[in-house]
Amino acid sequence: MRVVTIVGARPQFIKAAPVSIALALSHHNEIVVHTGQHYDPSMSDVFFDELCIPTPKYNLGVGSGGHAFQTGNILIGLEEVLIKEKPDIVLLYGDTNSTVAGALAAVKLHIPVVHIEGGVRSYDMCVPEEVNRVLTDRVSHIIFVPTKSAAGNLKNEGYELILNNGDIVDIENLIYSKDDIKQGFGIVCNIGDVMYDAALMFSEIAKEKSGILEELNLKSKQYVLATIHRPQNTDDAKVLLEIINGLDKISEKTTVVFPMHPRVQKAINQYFGTDFLNTIKRNIIIINPVSYFDMLILEKNAGVIITDSGGVQHEAAFYKIPCVTVLDKTPWIESVENGWNRLCGTSCEEIYNSYVIAKNSNPIWKGLSCYGYGDAAKRFVKVVERIMNIAVKKEN
Repeated sequence: MRVVTIVGARPQFIKAAPVSIALALSHHNEIVVHTGQHYDPSMSDVFFDELCIPTPKYNLGVGSGGHAFQTGNILIGLEEVLIKEKPDIVLLYGDTNSTVAGALAAVKLHIPVVHIEGGVRSYDMCVPEEVNRVLTDRVSHIIFVPTKSAAGNLKNEGYELILNNGDIVDIENLIYSKDDIKQGFGIVCNIGDVMYDAALMFSEIAKEKSGILEELNLKSKQYVLATIHRPQNTDDAKVLLEIINGLDKISEKTTVVFPMHPRVQKAINQYFGTDFLNTIKRNIIIINPVSYFDMLILEKNAGVIITDSGGVQHEAAFYKIPCVTVLDKTPWIESVENGWNRLCGTSCEEIYNSYVIAKNSNPIWKGLSCYGYGDAAKRFVKVVERIMNIAVKKEN
């Protein structure tokens, strides 16, 4: 099977790693296209090096810009690549502009679209990622969901063929040919979360290779890890200042480690001046974005995690670290329902109070199986092989 994988941002690199390994072990030909949506080496190159993802055959170099600029330029570049490579499927991850552009480029060329991490919903169409999720699922031919709630979301949207745990016993009676798939057959399959695969796969390697705790003189469970990058939290000066003030207040009680996303650094310089960070006089350690292995170690050893990242929310749950999410909504509802994650607003007081509650909470870490069993990538390969083989057989 000839697979074109489209990635462009840090979470996609992480999700792609176990799937790329599974595809290679099954002797499939994977061609990786990097859109260049994340173009900073600290947010891109280091992940390919660490996670053994195949070196991208193509880098579209789209860079930063507005949604229309990114999506349009990715579409233009991908169309040429897909016409040249003629893949059997196009494989997409998550909810970025790279994802939705890849889906549109492929479906208009009548190439089956496969979406990993489909069905995830916040039901807030003001969030760009939600628009990307809905549009990508709508034109995808095979949708792999990470949780039962994601499968339930698609069922509520009218998808009828939903397979649990990779069970495709009856699939032969439902697929007729590749043309049926191309017409938007909409097969939905719950295989578990490939990010959980990655967390389990790379956890011990990270422990061996990362020295981040020693470099920063940190002790396990005696610091807070904070990450902020969402446009709704960085594109408004008042909101961003409230978040920074919240972290500053927390730092009166404990060390705060803050790997700073390039978008945040740029916004701070623009809104408050290049000397602003020097005015933070308490215990905040501001560092550049770190490698995946360093990030895993920082997450596993944090006392509390404060974030607006979907991926970091995941990893907090995987490593049983209480999490505060600086958003009003999250598509990862399992973590909230199980008490592992708290949603808060963006005011200084809300962030601080949520931190105090999370720090003193004692959640029961049950239900982690909602993310699968660490074999989602293997299940993915098995299901896609079966579906595509049946389609070819029926066609002939």
